Amino acid sequence: MKKEVINYSLKNLKQRKARSFLTIFSILVGIATIFIFISFGWGLYDYTESFKSGSSADKLLVLTKGASMPGMDETIKLTDDDLRATERTAGVYGATGLYYDVVRVERKDESLYTFLTSYDPKKPYIMDLFEADPEVGRFLKPGDKGVIAGYNYLIPGKIFDDALGINDIIEVNGEKLKIIGFMENIGNPSDDSQIYVTNDRFLELLPEKDTYAQLIAKVDLENIKKVTENVEKSLRKSRDIEKGKEDFFVQSFEDMIDSYAGALDVIIGFVVLIAFISVIVSAVNTANTMITSVLERYKEIGILKSIGARNSDIFSIFLFESAVLGLIAGGLGTLLGYVLTVFADYVLNSLGWGFLTPHHSPILFLGCIGFAVLTGAISGAIPAIKASKTNTVDALRYE
Repeated sequence: MKKEVINYSLKNLKQRKARSFLTIFSILVGIATIFIFISFGWGLYDYTESFKSGSSADKLLVLTKGASMPGMDETIKLTDDDLRATERTAGVYGATGLYYDVVRVERKDESLYTFLTSYDPKKPYIMDLFEADPEVGRFLKPGDKGVIAGYNYLIPGKIFDDALGINDIIEVNGEKLKIIGFMENIGNPSDDSQIYVTNDRFLELLPEKDTYAQLIAKVDLENIKKVTENVEKSLRKSRDIEKGKEDFFVQSFEDMIDSYAGALDVIIGFVVLIAFISVIVSAVNTANTMITSVLERYKEIGILKSIGARNSDIFSIFLFESAVLGLIAGGLGTLLGYVLTVFADYVLNSLGWGFLTPHHSPILFLGCIGFAVLTGAISGAIPAIKASKTNTVDALRYE
C-alpha cells in the first residue's frame, strides 16, 4: 500500500474518534470473551492431559453401577473376593480397595462434614491418581492410627478458624485422631478438604462398612485395553454374572479423562460459539460503520478520483481503515482478556480451584489479534468495493 493511502486512512479514523471508538469497543468485547474462554478451556485440557503421562496412566478403576455416586450405593458391593479376582488377572501387577464415607470432623467448638477416605499404605495407588506428595509431614504407614488431612486444613479460615499442624488432634465421628501429614494442594475444594486413614483404621471407625468404594489396579500400560477386558471377565466369573448384565464397570483412568475431555469439548465449543456470535455482531457493526463512512465521504471519494486516485487506492483506503479498527480492537481485547484471566486465576486459586488455570500461549494472543484483523477486514470489504466503484461525476455532484 502507498504511504499516502495509509496516512490518509489513519487521519480519517482520527477525525471520527467517537465512531471509531464504538466500533473498536464492540469488537474488543467479543475478542476478550473468546480469549477468556479459550484460555481457561485450554488450561483444562492441559490439566487433563497431565494425568495421561503421569503415574495415574497405568491404573484401572473398578466401581459398581448404582443410582447414586459410585462407592456410596451399598446395594451393590465390592468385596475381598472381587479384589482377589482382580489381583489374579493377567496383566495386573497389583490391586487394592479403598473405602470412603461422609464423617463429622470436629476441632474445639467447630465442625464440618467431609469425606473420610482410606487406602492400603502398602499400595498407595490413590495417591498416584492425585499425583500429589505430602505438603507437610508424611504419608501413612501400615499400623498408623492417625490421619492425613487435605491441604485446606493448613489455611486459617478455610476449614477451621485456626490452621492445623502436625500432631494436632481432630475428632472424626467422636474419635480423637492425630494428624500425621497434610496433602499438597490438589486444586479441588472437595479433595483438599478430605482426610485419609488406613483401611484398618477406617473399619475401626466405621465397622458397619462392608463394601469397598472402589478398587484400583496397577496394570500393564502397553496392553491396558486387553487387561481391562481380562479384569471384566475375571469379575464376571467371580460374581457369577453373564456378559452384558454387569453390575460393575471397569475403566482406565485415561478413558475417564477422555470422557471428561469429550464433555469439555462440548461445553467449551458451546461457549466459544456464543462468543463467536458476539464477534459476528461486532463485524456487522463494523460493516455498518464503513458503509456510513462511504456515504458521508461520497463527494470526497469523487474528488480523490478526479485528482488521480485509482479504484484500487479507494478500495485500499476503506479496507485498511476497517482492518486497523480490527487490529486495535484485537490488541485491546486480547489485553483485556489477559488481565481478566490473570485476575480470575488469582480469585480461583484463593477459593481452592487451583486446577482452573488459564493457558497463555503466544498462539492464543496472535490468533485472537489475527482473528480481529480478519473480522475487521472482511466486514469492511463490501463497503470498500462499493467505494472503489463510485462514479466520479456522480460523486462530485453529490450533496
